[in-house]
Amino acid sequence: MPLRLRNQVLEMFDHAYQNYMDHAYPADELMPLTCRGRVRGLEPSRGDVDDALGKFSLTLIDTLDTLALLNKTAEFEEAVRRVVTDVRLDNDIVVSVFETNIRVLGGLLGGHSMAVMLKESGRMVWYQDELLHMAKDLGLRLLPAFNTSSGLPYPRVNLRFGVRGPETRTGTETDTCTACAGTIILEFAALSRFTGDPTFEAHARRALDFLWEKRQRNSNLVGTTINIHSGEWVRRDSGVGAGIDSYYEYLMKAYILLGDDQFLQRFNTHYASIMKYISQPPLLLDVHIHKPLLPARTWMDSLLAFFPGLQVLKGDIRPAIETHEMLYQVTKKHNFLPEAFTTDFRVHWAQHPLRPEFAESTYFLYKATRDPYYLEVGRTILENLNRFARVPCGFAAMKDVRTGSHEDRMDSFFLAEMFKYLFLLFAEEEDLPFNVEEYIFTTEAHLLPLSLSTASNSQAAKLFVYFKSIKYFMANNPEHLELLRRMGVSLIHLKDGRVQLVQHATQAVSAVAAEDGMRFMQEMMELSSQQQKEQLPPRAVQIVSHPFFGRVVLTAGPAQFGMDLYKSSSGVRGFVTVAEPYNGCSVLSNGEIVAGRIALLQRGQCMFAEKARHIQKAGAIGGIVIDDNEGSSSDTAPLFQMAGDGRNTDDVTLPLLFLFHKEGNILLEALKEYREVEVLLSNKARDRGEMLSETEPRHEYENMLIFEEESVQPAEGLGSYDPVDVGEEPAVDGDYSSQSVDSLMADWQEDLEAFKQMEKDEL
Repeated sequence: MPLRLRNQVLEMFDHAYQNYMDHAYPADELMPLTCRGRVRGLEPSRGDVDDALGKFSLTLIDTLDTLALLNKTAEFEEAVRRVVTDVRLDNDIVVSVFETNIRVLGGLLGGHSMAVMLKESGRMVWYQDELLHMAKDLGLRLLPAFNTSSGLPYPRVNLRFGVRGPETRTGTETDTCTACAGTIILEFAALSRFTGDPTFEAHARRALDFLWEKRQRNSNLVGTTINIHSGEWVRRDSGVGAGIDSYYEYLMKAYILLGDDQFLQRFNTHYASIMKYISQPPLLLDVHIHKPLLPARTWMDSLLAFFPGLQVLKGDIRPAIETHEMLYQVTKKHNFLPEAFTTDFRVHWAQHPLRPEFAESTYFLYKATRDPYYLEVGRTILENLNRFARVPCGFAAMKDVRTGSHEDRMDSFFLAEMFKYLFLLFAEEEDLPFNVEEYIFTTEAHLLPLSLSTASNSQAAKLFVYFKSIKYFMANNPEHLELLRRMGVSLIHLKDGRVQLVQHATQAVSAVAAEDGMRFMQEMMELSSQQQKEQLPPRAVQIVSHPFFGRVVLTAGPAQFGMDLYKSSSGVRGFVTVAEPYNGCSVLSNGEIVAGRIALLQRGQCMFAEKARHIQKAGAIGGIVIDDNEGSSSDTAPLFQMAGDGRNTDDVTLPLLFLFHKEGNILLEALKEYREVEVLLSNKARDRGEMLSETEPRHEYENMLIFEEESVQPAEGLGSYDPVDVGEEPAVDGDYSSQSVDSLMADWQEDLEAFKQMEKDEL
């Protein structure tokens, strides 16, 4: 029976794949009822469902490693060539971060893994990591979504423009699902380890850390929806299905792939609570995180069908068998799992978009038990697909499992997952082109090699550690550099001011020195991790002089020395002037002009503390360091903290702030145009009513609209906050005193709306 069913899987896959290629490619998905491709914008919008589509041939990318697993090597090679040649990722289109990560980034990485495997066996010798280069390009396009104070990603991102500015048509969301933010680590960590760039893994870990910290401490459960700015739970119902499912899956699989015990500990803590509160054998019912003994609903959704498979990975077979059997009974009653069904197996939501989760759990249970009963379950899945979902141009989703009506839809996950798990269920070991035990399946069933977990621990591999300051290690100390060299550690200064340490144990002067180097790298990693946890919140540079009057607020990074603006209720206010020399690395030649003012300095050529001492000696009341890396912006880069120079910096008493190039240029352009520009350095933006200079004429109605300071409180942590678009021309023009009452009131009203919107967005 298995051989016949395996061949049937292959025939069904060919039917689905060939119809996509013949009738839909290069569109994202096949519309199997009308035999054409689904192109976003040309078909009626389906709402959030369409956020998976990005005009990047989604189904082809999602299917790459399925082709390789099913021994369709020629088709796989042709598909890789098509992806490399035809697919564009720089589309001006808003996509789901979650779906794009698991389907497209995961698909590219899975395809890369398969291409490398084939190249090592003597095939595809032409392949030069093209899919990996595309994966990194896509990863960089997703990164702006993580530029939030919490580290939780925005749910959507524009592939070309990111999340900031009106042209992006995104970045205004406040909420995301737990699974959306917690299902990043496998793909991002794999991308980091394939490329040697730790940035991606660091962002994914930060999001997971935040979710863990926000769990309900009594129940150890997480809610379904969370505010990405405040971390407050928006929906407090908790289960293992839609909205949370793959968060739990990725904690377990991150431990398997990366070997980090912390992920396993977190998973085990959550799992104990799931089995205590949510598991009501054989059912899995949602509860409230604050009152876990109180059921949240009386129905289940089909996405929880993955959970028995996860329980197999956990080694908890008995409850996995019980829940899987319950799901099989629902399947036999309705031919497919309805999107949602009640505890007595009646239909709650009647759709079935050909989801693969039940087939996934069936495969893992068969693998664990070798019970032929699960082959029979798989045969039922195959027969129902052929009897009820197969149409001339592919397989169509079920609109209603009760009537058998179809929807003109064949999602990419049908090819990425369903046929992969069914083939593995019926295939013999000799049927497989490689050992699947050497790979982990992502939530989209993409294959990532477990060798990635050992790469970071291999003595022959590079160890990367990024840090902004080390108290006792000085990057410009010759003695320290010689010590590093003896341990096989080299040091690279990056453009953004960070330092990269790379260890090649084979380059150490001895085996003992290599071991010392390994310990040094581990200590640096621990120190770096500790410093990241101690991130200081952002500061504000607010332009308060005519004609801005506080309307422009620039996100600034703090210094780890000097005056702490968070302890100052009023901040430091003064006119700005450019220091000479601009880098501030020697005694100022225009000290008499800088005295009593806030000095503008360019980053580079000396330590930040040295710059601060030079302007302080000249009598400056504050300083602003502007990044020399052209194009850098707080919109896309993490908040930058300026470190000291390894010596005691108690002598520095003025405040020093850091602006990226984009924000700094706004200030320089203002100075060029208006000559006299006054700014406020503070911990947060101030109410415009406080901004008017004492020399400006006042009117009796000026205090009619006073805004509470809380309405302009910046979000803590990373990110930027702007009451108005700082890239626009100032909205106030001409002499303030000559404005009419009506225009002045309209101007105030505009500010009020801006501040209200800012409060709403929690900026």
